[in-house]
Amino acid sequence: MAERLLFVTGRLARPRLEKILNGLGPTEFEWTIHDIGVKVAALMTEAILMRRLPRPLAADRVVLPGRARVDLARLSEAFGIPFERGPDELADLPHHLGRARTAPDLTRYRVRIFAEIVDAPGRTVDDLLIQAQDMREQGADIIDIGCLPDTPFPHLEDVVRTLKAAGLAVSVDSADPDELRRGAQAGADWLLSLNRGTLAIARETGAGAVLVPAKHGDLPSLYEAMEQAEKHGLTWIADPVLDPIHFGFTASLERYAAVRRQHPQAPMLMGTGNLTELTDADSGGVTAVLMGICSELAIDNVLVVHVSDHTRRTIEEHDAARRIMLAAREDESLPRDYSRMLLQLHDRKPFASSPAEIAELAAQVRDANYRIEVSSDGIHIYNAGGHHVAQDAMSLFPKLGIAADGAHAFYLGTELMKAEIAYRLGKRFAQDEPLNWGAAVDVLGEDKTRLAAAGHTLRAKQGSGD
Repeated sequence: MAERLLFVTGRLARPRLEKILNGLGPTEFEWTIHDIGVKVAALMTEAILMRRLPRPLAADRVVLPGRARVDLARLSEAFGIPFERGPDELADLPHHLGRARTAPDLTRYRVRIFAEIVDAPGRTVDDLLIQAQDMREQGADIIDIGCLPDTPFPHLEDVVRTLKAAGLAVSVDSADPDELRRGAQAGADWLLSLNRGTLAIARETGAGAVLVPAKHGDLPSLYEAMEQAEKHGLTWIADPVLDPIHFGFTASLERYAAVRRQHPQAPMLMGTGNLTELTDADSGGVTAVLMGICSELAIDNVLVVHVSDHTRRTIEEHDAARRIMLAAREDESLPRDYSRMLLQLHDRKPFASSPAEIAELAAQVRDANYRIEVSSDGIHIYNAGGHHVAQDAMSLFPKLGIAADGAHAFYLGTELMKAEIAYRLGKRFAQDEPLNWGAAVDVLGEDKTRLAAAGHTLRAKQGSGD
């Protein structure tokens, strides 16, 4: 017997919901729609649902609007069947129905992130501890203490001990064998980067060794270091070294592939900073490609660096990418439709409604409250008094009649400017919601069991509804 789905909606959204569901054609489920009697579906409350939904429900599952702020568990218990949130936008409902039962698990990852603090010698122990804890919160697994050439680091041991006492895994990255030895003796878990000539430091101290060629690009010397480390029972990772674009990038990728062919089980590391830092491109996309390469070659360690301001979110981007790539690899799938975390500037489906659909909805509005939407032809703002479309926010101001209402003008100005940004970049826009910048910004926690409190501009104009 086919599963029965009940879609709960409001008066304005019902025609479009019905059109979308009819457009699905034959489905493996049966569906019905219940208009709960509110104008805007997202404003339905738990009390309204409890009061207005019939009992018993002739359904096996209830799908609510994505922006409904209700306690799903409480509703499920009250009605005896599962309640779930659909997508925020009706346009995404077909996709939601196709993946609702197989939502990707992004809690897991295999790639370990070494996150380097590049200027550690010139900073205090307390300052380094604060940054290291921040990096762990961002997704770092190991804090890499970067030493600088010809720069004294008298407090190296204090840094390592302090970070270890705080429960952090630590590596030391230096070209000076004495600094590597000091770091390991203080308790560092890993040393970057040892070769066949300096591998004895790991043997003396018991630290894990990240191995590099004795001479840049010399894979035989890397293989020799790997064999020595294995012979002496050391913990090790091989790093063939990634080079920047136009300075051996393609050849360095070939080295990684060659090591994997020669040593199918060897643990490997890729330092991604030579691409993210040294390429003037948004680092999220660069990271996605590099982590895809790591996924294909089973490279389970990356060294991440943030020096340039344009890579300020590089740890978060690597963290998102490693989760996406693992889920896609295990599904034997393309890394699509798993997360929007790396779609920072442009969305794959930026416009939730067509111009015709917005016009149809605008014609039904009978109140003075302004609604704002974005479509392929620009910014739409409409109420009972009219429907205006423009590609720049400023040109809409004279048409709105709000010059004497400062609070309302401020609110509409901020929303319209956000809408213009979304239109020009091709991002999904939702009135009263922040734009989704993926891993590029911190995401504020949201309680989906209750409606958000009114903002100050809305409180200043009670009853505006905008």
